[in-house]
Amino acid sequence: MTATEDVRLARVALTWLAEPGTRAVHALVKEVGPVAALDRLLDGGAPDRALRAAVAARSAGEDARAVAEQALARTERLGARLVTPEDDDWPTRVADLSKLRLSGVTRRVDVETAPPLCFWVRGGWPLAQAFDRSVAVVGARAATPYGTHVATELGYGLGDRGWTVVSGGAFGIDSAAHRGALTAGGLTVAVLACGVDRPYPMGNTALFDRIAETGLLMSEWMPGAEPLRPRFLIRNRVIAAATLGTVLVEAAARSGATQTLNRALGMVRRGMVVPGPVTSAMSVGGHEVLRAESGARLVTGVAQVVEEVGRIGELAPPVRAPERLRDRLDDEATQVLEALPRRGSLALESVASRAGVELRTAMRKLSLLEELALVVRRDEGYALVRSPAPDGGRRA
Repeated sequence: MTATEDVRLARVALTWLAEPGTRAVHALVKEVGPVAALDRLLDGGAPDRALRAAVAARSAGEDARAVAEQALARTERLGARLVTPEDDDWPTRVADLSKLRLSGVTRRVDVETAPPLCFWVRGGWPLAQAFDRSVAVVGARAATPYGTHVATELGYGLGDRGWTVVSGGAFGIDSAAHRGALTAGGLTVAVLACGVDRPYPMGNTALFDRIAETGLLMSEWMPGAEPLRPRFLIRNRVIAAATLGTVLVEAAARSGATQTLNRALGMVRRGMVVPGPVTSAMSVGGHEVLRAESGARLVTGVAQVVEEVGRIGELAPPVRAPERLRDRLDDEATQVLEALPRRGSLALESVASRAGVELRTAMRKLSLLEELALVVRRDEGYALVRSPAPDGGRRA
């Protein structure tokens, strides 16, 4: 199924008349369809005063349908494409945004979180397929070397395992995650807050070109749209909704990245936080989410992320300290080993006495310890085998 030309035109015009996420527009489209919704808005029939004012202001200077026609022509010239909810290629998870309600919020970006009307896309991958097994990796622009390292490792590990890495294309954590996925030969998607023909920041132009060649650039804003500050926060809801889970690597106390994570949690998506040094300002946002949100999970690597978002059975191996030879000893062998002095040797009878075991048991366990090269027999008795000290020196 694909959208008809009048439906595509109407969706583009509606996106231009009111910023993406406007709930009143989404509700009207759901009620009467995009074409009739556009007609009603242009006739002054918007359901609330704020939307009527926005439509009137935009329509005063230009004709919405003409703007939409120009945008579609520019899209074709760019080699980009428009994807709408009527298309088979639509990422269906974004529909969950209609259920997202955040408590105690007043800002428009926190209230107007309706699903998108359409997406502009650059890149050859089918959009729905790209998001089928996808994880968002987000975080601070002013990332620390620690955060950059972790984000790169996550991007690489997820890409190497066949997961799509989704982020916003910003400096810092976003860029590191994208680059990690690209290095692994994996798929990565940059969700932009501006037109797909003018990715922002400009300093990441080479990165965006690589993503467009092997992955996807996508946006709710038509070609030529500027990266206005509020649009980054509007964009974040799509990153949270389209993916199976969101990983926050680093974030300050007030951060758009924590906003993305909170939206994921609000839609009962997997919300994950990489812990950081408690002395770093870039750890505050993630740590506060872990304290405040019971649904947020601490993760320390790719395996734990995949365990959260993957299929049943994709479990991360338990974290264990390196096994030592002594860990395999039974209780009596351990007692005998601990009875030997750190320096010098001890006669068999003394070993048995200090270990609190029978003489025959001491003999048997000492033979075992000899085989394991933990104990050496001397003329005067038994002694511990010398081993390298942690500082590189020698100890008895």
